[in-house]
Amino acid sequence: MPPALPRFVSYLRVSTESQGRSGLGLDAQRQAVATHIAAAGGELVAEFQEVESGKRSDRPQLAAALASCRTRRAVLVIAKLDRLARNARFLLSVVEGSGEAGVVFCDLPSVPAGPIGKFMVTQLAAVAELEAGLISQRTRAALAIAKARGVRLGNPSPTPATPAMAAVARAARSRQVAARTADVLPVVRQIQAEGASSLREIARGLQAQGVQTPSGKDQWSAAQVRRVLQYGT
Repeated sequence: MPPALPRFVSYLRVSTESQGRSGLGLDAQRQAVATHIAAAGGELVAEFQEVESGKRSDRPQLAAALASCRTRRAVLVIAKLDRLARNARFLLSVVEGSGEAGVVFCDLPSVPAGPIGKFMVTQLAAVAELEAGLISQRTRAALAIAKARGVRLGNPSPTPATPAMAAVARAARSRQVAARTADVLPVVRQIQAEGASSLREIARGLQAQGVQTPSGKDQWSAAQVRRVLQYGT
């Protein structure tokens, strides 16, 4: 008998209902998945779609996709790493929950499925978290020096060693900004409760309390406050 084709289960995610209805984002993800499966000589046995924020870990369709992978011994295929998770711990829980076939990301073609791929994703996630922390630490130190000298420094972050590490590092930085936004939101709510009604008033209140923006800056704008409020909706 000829060998069975590799089996894949795809997971597609968009963040808003309007994106889900229009197909924006989903079509591009589906095309990336189809290209990857064709290159691997495999077949798509199931597809699961989710309209949910990347901040949430309770995703019914993702749980169904993982169950389908385990029962079919299929590979979970995802178009982009940031379509799955902004949190390293959640990412690794999905990798572990996918079963023996593992997970592949179309934007990380050098990471294979199976046990080796699981190990590589684990290492990439750990390196990305470390790099994000070191970048943040170096940036704060550089800003302090720049303020003292009255000069503006360039980007102090190093170039990641591989495209795969660069992709994971970008996702780690996005997770870091999201986590900081979640930390700032309660302060914004408190300032609103104290009587601030406009975005500019809230921005002045945040600066008065010495709260940094999610990207680590000291100066707040109305647009930055709006993004924090949108995060909480």
